Amino acid sequence: MSDSPDIFAAGGVDAPIDPVPVVAQPYRVLARKYRPSSFAELIGQDAMVQTLGNAIKRDRLAHAFLMTGVRGVGKTSTARLIAKALNCIGEDGQGGPTIDPCGKCEPCRSIAEGSFIDVIEMDAASHTGVDDVREIIEAVRYSSVSARYKIYIIDEVHMLSKNAFNALLKTLEEPPAHVKFIFATTEVNKVPITVLSRCQRFDLKRIKAEQLSTHFANIVEKEGVQAEQEALDLIAQAAEGSVRDGLSILDQAIAHADMEGGGDVKASQIREMLGLSDRSAVRRLFGLLLEANSQALLDAIDEQYRVGVEPLSLMNGLLSLSHQVTLYKVGRANDPTLSDQAKAQLGAWSDQLSYPVLHRLWQLLLKGYEEVQQAHMPREACDMALLRVLCAADMPDPGELAKMLLQGASPAVSTPNETKSAALSAPVHQPQPAPVAHAPTQTAQPEQITPEKPEQETLTNSLPQNFQDVIDIIGNVSPILESILIADMRIVSFSAPVIEYQSARQIAASDLKKIADALKEATGAIWTLQEGQGEAKPSISEQAQLDQDAATQAILDTPLVKAAFEAFPDAELLENDTVQGQSESLSESRSSQA
Repeated sequence: MSDSPDIFAAGGVDAPIDPVPVVAQPYRVLARKYRPSSFAELIGQDAMVQTLGNAIKRDRLAHAFLMTGVRGVGKTSTARLIAKALNCIGEDGQGGPTIDPCGKCEPCRSIAEGSFIDVIEMDAASHTGVDDVREIIEAVRYSSVSARYKIYIIDEVHMLSKNAFNALLKTLEEPPAHVKFIFATTEVNKVPITVLSRCQRFDLKRIKAEQLSTHFANIVEKEGVQAEQEALDLIAQAAEGSVRDGLSILDQAIAHADMEGGGDVKASQIREMLGLSDRSAVRRLFGLLLEANSQALLDAIDEQYRVGVEPLSLMNGLLSLSHQVTLYKVGRANDPTLSDQAKAQLGAWSDQLSYPVLHRLWQLLLKGYEEVQQAHMPREACDMALLRVLCAADMPDPGELAKMLLQGASPAVSTPNETKSAALSAPVHQPQPAPVAHAPTQTAQPEQITPEKPEQETLTNSLPQNFQDVIDIIGNVSPILESILIADMRIVSFSAPVIEYQSARQIAASDLKKIADALKEATGAIWTLQEGQGEAKPSISEQAQLDQDAATQAILDTPLVKAAFEAFPDAELLENDTVQGQSESLSESRSSQA
């Protein structure tokens, strides 16, 4: 049976009209929907746009471009815009390369849709080998189909293998006139220097937070969404200079607001969604740290933890605030998103805190951040880190501590409880003078000053008391001279600064002069080294040998060793560490002979 309209006509009934099927358009995320379609919409990269514009006007276009920067700053978008700018023919079809592509001609529309046959995009992360590059090398020999230039856009180019880079070098250095290469990468340090030298490099900068906030305000207006300015500022701060990251957060924030029914993007929702700390709450916490109020500090940490703020985010907020206070102190305040009240508070802190305190505070917070980041219990680690900052708030800096020690004063203690605890735990003793010479104070009493000793007696006390002290002094000057004293001098008498000796072997007069000069420089006295008559003691090395022989003989005289030699007449006693150790211990007493 046919379903033709004649059936309905025969029955006197009008044929029904088939409804037009409604095709649901898939949702496009904001990062794709608001991708810049012209250089005028590309924010934060004015220097690059100006360079490209001048190159196009002067017909000085490079054959290869390299775009580098962090994620989400517009590397791939810039590559597509360059492809548009080079292949745009204008609405009338007679245009040439321009920094302001029309966006309406066939090349512009096809490139925007990703269907232009002469603009080839390749993801190097999934095409890393030589075979993939070989296809490019083979294809560049053929001219473009319908465009002015055949353009190859290789994203994440640092993922190419070493062999793939090497295969591309020759083509990249001398490509055909109708071919342009555009590379994009987030890790330019992984790109070989041979490739970098063949490209015109553009470093895309992070987008400033205030630019991102303005950009997001324009987008929410186009989307018909209401958003608090503070919420947009928080999103811009969280984006860390990346437009795509910020738009992804904004997309999520709009969905989060719709779920709650109000439709407005609020700062409190952003903080809850991202686990961010309230900037005003962080300022209150910072103030409690400076006030050394431990109970209120712990209560504030508990409150932030209950509302969903991660301990690591809290430490990060305190670090950022301490950095801002330091910038205020040096006159470099650069955060336009702060309220007037916050700026006044930062200014007051910068006047109150000195540079040493700010730097110590930064170091303590940075150490605490690392501990919280690595801790198995971040919440408890955050408590301990901030309590440590609190306890160290009133500690004197090293410069003040040095002054206190020089003046004979003890560092001040911050609280009465701490003073009492320190007094109870400190041992009772008389204060000792500082080990640095300084002028006597006004409180010094004349009768407490020790009478000066005669000059000769003072000089005698400062001279070496025995021959071993002389050896130690000369050893710091010359090992050769030290060996002469040890091996060649047999002491007859020692009475500083006169040494009488007998030579175990001939000592050069020049060596004796060097020894006397070194002793004079070390002690300030004029030394006399002369040969004497009478009984002389063995030299240090001879005494050591005698001690070793005595130790060996003591071992040989033991009954057990004698019995062993009687049983084994051909046996020998070998020197070992024990014998040497005994000899060395005996030789340590050689200083007593002098």
